Amino acid sequence: MMLSMKNSPKIAVIGAGSWGTAIAGVLSGKGYETLLWGHRADTIGDLVRDRENRKYLPGLVFPKALTPTADIREAARGAQVVCMVVPSHGFREVFLEIVDLIEPHSQVISAVKGIENGTLMTMSQIMSELVDARRKDAGITLSVLSGPSFAREVADGLPAAVTIGSRDIQTARELQVLFSTDKLRVYTSNDVIGIEICAAFKNIVAIAAGISDGIGFGLNARAAIITRGLAEICRLGMKMGAEKDTFSGLSGIGDLILTCTGDLSRNRSVGIKLGKGLALEEILRDMKMVAEGVKTTQSGYDLARRHQIEMPILEQVYQILYEKKDCATAVQDLIRRELKDE
Repeated sequence: MMLSMKNSPKIAVIGAGSWGTAIAGVLSGKGYETLLWGHRADTIGDLVRDRENRKYLPGLVFPKALTPTADIREAARGAQVVCMVVPSHGFREVFLEIVDLIEPHSQVISAVKGIENGTLMTMSQIMSELVDARRKDAGITLSVLSGPSFAREVADGLPAAVTIGSRDIQTARELQVLFSTDKLRVYTSNDVIGIEICAAFKNIVAIAAGISDGIGFGLNARAAIITRGLAEICRLGMKMGAEKDTFSGLSGIGDLILTCTGDLSRNRSVGIKLGKGLALEEILRDMKMVAEGVKTTQSGYDLARRHQIEMPILEQVYQILYEKKDCATAVQDLIRRELKDE
């Protein structure tokens, strides 16, 4: 569908966490009618009253065009653009609620970074499966949004750059215009699988980098984890049909560097606490936002085994999270692996 910027399309942002709120703020700040859906009526009531998401993104005063709602049907019905920003483990269930409500010829974007446990599907693959099963002839186009973009900084209007990926490059270019502002630069790509693999697996590498930082292994070790982590992601992505250039772009090395080094990274924070000796259960209990890398480590581990790709950093993170391996031992096991050519 060709979006008409003059007619100001109705937009539904499904997921009222920090990233969903930031995206809704960007779009409504451009004057687009934007509905922001969250599943908890009491939380949405606070957003309506305060005109601010004090729990997940305090300080962002909602533009007039932003309307919070706990009614997912109200959000989705009539929307020409639907942006999915819910955790990967609940993505399928939520998308099932709206797939029959999406307008024909609408554009649906996933801004979620994860792999579904069990099916080992990316979010675009889940959407494609459900659209094909229920709305195959509706002309709905699917895209993904990713890149180095902490919600806090986007909400504060600090400069950032992201990538919109779609198999239909014209769709990507329309969304490029929709999302772009004088502070947010948007690039396009048709490598959907490459973008999604980078987005999901960088969170696992960030946990590894955080573990190293938490132990106190220093900047050299962190740089090695980032570099070799990218090599692992590239091996898997290429096996799954990704384009090599994607890994050196914003959704690849750009997002990886940010997530492995930035103090706002939830996944790095989990790793730091693990490295300091805290138990995973305790860490997750005290977090109010989701660290996607924890659940993605399980699905990522299974996906690597399915494709028979060697991913030693992923394997050690998996053993730490799910087999209670000692963090320092895991790092030493990485260093002591058989010597190889780069």
